[in-house]
Amino acid sequence: MHRDFLLEFAALEKPVQRRVFEAFEKFTSATHAGLHLEKLTNQRDPRLRTIRITDFWRGVVLKADTGNSYLLLKVLPHDKANDWARKHRASLNAATQGVEIRNDVALERATTSLRALAADEPHPQRLFAHHPDKVLRSLGIDEEILPIIRLLPDEHHLEALHKILPEQQYDVLLGLASGLDPKDIDREIVQAHARTAPPESIALGHDELALAMARSRGRVALVSGPQELMEILERPFDAWRVFLHPSQHQLAYRETYAGPARVTGGPGTGKTVVALHRAYHLARSLPQDAPAGSILLTTYTKELAADLERCLGLLVTDETVRAKVRVVNVDALANEIVRRERGGSPLKLLVQQRDITSRWSRVGRRLGLDFTDVFLDQEWRQVILAQAIESPEAYLKASRTGRGVALGPLKRAQLWRAVAEFEHQLRNNQEWTFLQICAEAARILGRHDRPAFRHVVVDEAQDLHPTQWRFLRSLVAPGPNDMFLAGDTHQRIYGNRVSLRSVGVQVTGRSARLRINYRTTQEILRWSAALLTGEHPDDMDDSSESLDGYRATLHGARPEVSGHSTKADEINGLVSRIGEWVASGVAPESIGVAVRFNQLGRDIAEVLGRAGITFSLLGSGSPAEGVRIGTMHRMKGLEFRCMAVAGVNDGTLPMRNAITPMEVDAQQHREDMASELSLLFVACTRARDVLHVSWHGIPSPFIWSVASAVGGAKASSTGSPPVG
Repeated sequence: MHRDFLLEFAALEKPVQRRVFEAFEKFTSATHAGLHLEKLTNQRDPRLRTIRITDFWRGVVLKADTGNSYLLLKVLPHDKANDWARKHRASLNAATQGVEIRNDVALERATTSLRALAADEPHPQRLFAHHPDKVLRSLGIDEEILPIIRLLPDEHHLEALHKILPEQQYDVLLGLASGLDPKDIDREIVQAHARTAPPESIALGHDELALAMARSRGRVALVSGPQELMEILERPFDAWRVFLHPSQHQLAYRETYAGPARVTGGPGTGKTVVALHRAYHLARSLPQDAPAGSILLTTYTKELAADLERCLGLLVTDETVRAKVRVVNVDALANEIVRRERGGSPLKLLVQQRDITSRWSRVGRRLGLDFTDVFLDQEWRQVILAQAIESPEAYLKASRTGRGVALGPLKRAQLWRAVAEFEHQLRNNQEWTFLQICAEAARILGRHDRPAFRHVVVDEAQDLHPTQWRFLRSLVAPGPNDMFLAGDTHQRIYGNRVSLRSVGVQVTGRSARLRINYRTTQEILRWSAALLTGEHPDDMDDSSESLDGYRATLHGARPEVSGHSTKADEINGLVSRIGEWVASGVAPESIGVAVRFNQLGRDIAEVLGRAGITFSLLGSGSPAEGVRIGTMHRMKGLEFRCMAVAGVNDGTLPMRNAITPMEVDAQQHREDMASELSLLFVACTRARDVLHVSWHGIPSPFIWSVASAVGGAKASSTGSPPVG
């Protein structure tokens, strides 16, 4: 089954879906399956046949010259199916020997147009002029495609061919156009395909199509019969369960890592999918007598953990295997361990940041210190807790790299008095912060001989604090396959920085980066990535991270940017746009609205309700129905077909009280600004098909910066920055 087949199937009405399954169930159970297929006249590839589903719908199937394998390619209206089958041709990729589909007719027309364009440019600059034919051939670009791509003047002309070029060859060319080195492309695409042909391909004999399909992981799923076909078709929107890109598959299903391993990549590259498949692979590999909950799959919030649990249930249908994986967020697990050690009584939590800051303010005034409450809290979290410092002597010697204000011995002694007083008050009140609970849980586990888990898989790793990392490290014994991490420091929204090696998690030599975005269109991705122009966050391993080569395979509408004079105008404009989406057939549940403050979300919800559009407020405990409205922080890990980011005003993004003043701590000021920028980046990259960004009054300076970096967004109404 080709991925396109499943995506088209998902868009069909339920009665038609049933007819599709019935047609292919009969097809797969027939003694002479080929008798159900119909040939066409005047087609480019006689192996492409059609099969009747209803009077209106037909499927397109590739039939092997020899053997009993078939590739389900498309499901389309009758005339479109016949037209598609006449114009397309199947071939083998020269580098991977995987099956590819090309539109011969469209390629011929494109070649004619490109030659005419080249004739009008006497001294043209060509997109792939610096890559010799020999290099391109080694990456799978074949002799028919080479002359076409030699005519391409720029990336925009390449992107115009994305639906007619053979798929893997387009991936290779897009990677080169994005600045990737040919060696990286060979490793991430060509060699990845070669390494991930499934074991069953060994037994396929002389069935050439079956072998080619086995080498096409990520685009083709091998289906053995009606039951397996039904299991896939029952959940067509969950294509990630069966279609893994080879670069994802080799990370998830590698038999053994010598120690902790990590996967990074921008939004939508499938890091969470890889983490889920890794947990599944490890669970499947455990001995049958391994106890339930031997593997921990974790992340930093309970909402994300709930989503991981839901997705794991979709991926793992064997209840015995599923029971071997426990899904729980880091803080909840630490709380459970400390409570159990203390007899089971609930812990009194100091949760709200404003309460913590207020406590620091009182401590500072009582001791007559000239440190601000924010500075005291940051020093405690980012230096003292981060390095597990427990004495004034250790603090006096501690490194404060990354803190913008130098502290001499006297200042450190004063600050330690504040820390001692703050922690003394917490103990007297029997109060705990989440980080203190994680530290205590790590100490408890350090006294136990037997580790709590055999393997630990961590998603959204970039937002965890060093204290949480020490707790995770204490859960599993060091050794092969002990820890697997997925994260992206471009999406760090809580300001927690860590050197993994300093907390005993050595990933050097076992780290890989994913570069292909499967969620967002290239237009949305280009606009969102421009927010981070010039940003080079750390990679959690004493180096820096980069979005070089980050690209999307999908295309669609340009982002919409909309400025308004008043808050009411912005809300009314947004609700009107949401109404248009719903009227066009977009389900309300497929629409997300991200805001910086809860109050703006409630105001938008009120107007949506008056317009008769259902909604739910994330985090309110209400059923998740209708348009999802939530803060940008709560949007992490979610995705929506249509995404609105509202209230992107000056003073809101960046939020004034979230930014340390430059004169207080210049380094912390820069890090706070980076966190706010990452927050907007995260919100925008939740979009799949449509991104709508709006504000009232003066737009955020982040919007002005992206407008100067990339043009082409649709602007409307008033207050819009220049967009090119």
